[in-house]
Amino acid sequence: MEKGRLERFALFIEKYVPDAITSAVIMVIILFLFATAIGVPVEKTGAAYYKGFWMLLAFTMQMTLIITLSAVFGQTPLFRKIILALSKIPSSPFQVIALAAIVTGLLGYLYWGLAITLGPVVAVYFCGEAEKKGIKVDLMVALATVFAAHSVWQYGLSASGPLLSATPGHFLEKTTGQMALSTTIWSPAAIINVIGFMILILIVSRLLFPRTPKTIAAYPDAYKLVEDHVAEAIARESNKALTFSQKLERSNIIGYILIIGIIYWLYHHFFTKNLGLDLNSLNAIFLLLCFLLHRNVFRFTEALKEGIRSSWSVVVIYHLYALAAGVLQFTPAGEYIAKFMGGISTPYTFPLLMAISGAIIAIFVPSSGGQWVIQGFVTSKAAETVGVSFQRGLLSLGVGDQVGNLMSPFWYVIVAGIARVDFRKFFGYGMVFAALWFVWGVICFTFFPC
Repeated sequence: MEKGRLERFALFIEKYVPDAITSAVIMVIILFLFATAIGVPVEKTGAAYYKGFWMLLAFTMQMTLIITLSAVFGQTPLFRKIILALSKIPSSPFQVIALAAIVTGLLGYLYWGLAITLGPVVAVYFCGEAEKKGIKVDLMVALATVFAAHSVWQYGLSASGPLLSATPGHFLEKTTGQMALSTTIWSPAAIINVIGFMILILIVSRLLFPRTPKTIAAYPDAYKLVEDHVAEAIARESNKALTFSQKLERSNIIGYILIIGIIYWLYHHFFTKNLGLDLNSLNAIFLLLCFLLHRNVFRFTEALKEGIRSSWSVVVIYHLYALAAGVLQFTPAGEYIAKFMGGISTPYTFPLLMAISGAIIAIFVPSSGGQWVIQGFVTSKAAETVGVSFQRGLLSLGVGDQVGNLMSPFWYVIVAGIARVDFRKFFGYGMVFAALWFVWGVICFTFFPC
């Protein structure tokens, strides 16, 4: 039977898109040539390249911990029980994917790190339960759909640009003033965007179903995630005579001492220093939850051995993205692109062009907070020139930012690493959702109040 057009497109992407490291190198080459083409001296571009190489070391480790600790959290008995209970509800392929997407969307609205790391686990568990019940669900469509569902974080409680712009003393305060969250992520346009997009991805996911679904059984490494490796390891160890050190590792007392230490750190962070939620505090919360639910060092480390396999991709590849970020930040290349888009805008084309600008930058700089730092001033000045609100500029840029995330191999590699599949197998489906996010977002921030 002839394959559908969307399925053929997904297979085409799988065949011709190179791996993430190769793609990152190609991006750096393109940016280097672009900077040269607009008149940046090779020496200056080379200096930017040098400056950018290791500038994301701390961020790389923070991301590694988020992914790893999220995977460890995903192996806690409580999380497994909740997800497995939810996975028993659906009775059709569409219901499986729809509920997995809704769960991931809710996680994403609360915090992007939860959705990007736990979303693939949700998809795998749901598809695993469907397999047991004889419900044929295509794993790649499920992964692409939950990855798309996490996009709502752009206008959720962890939205980088809006949170930064609502903070007193932020770097653009003299230009834009403080932008209250009620005018950004809780504006009518943003709320309509989030609800509408969730409805649209469920409709589109149904259209993406291949004629012959490739279920999770076809991906043995992913299917193994459904099994409780930690419980198996604990069962094996329980039959052995334990030494003093092994008993100490299994003692809940050590875990409780660490829990008390982490609670003190969080108290000092939030109440003594009056700081907000950031990557460090998020990791501390994850570590706290992992020890609370695993209870001792042995259970934690057994889960950690499995979880670390999910974060291998970020250890090196983010430094290649840092090379691209360096060229954009430390040469006029990034500002050149944004200024060009702002200079040809009208009130009705402004959201479209800002979204395009944001997408171009985001493909090379997969960091939303970093992107607003790079493009915030130019976007705000362009909004002022065109005669639209600063909020419309900020929110339109978020559309482009997420398009870049949905098109960047980097994030697909993370999701694929967690699910233990090849990212190219669902990258093509992701492109469909990227186009959907772009079109719907531009419509929302062009015509709805913000």
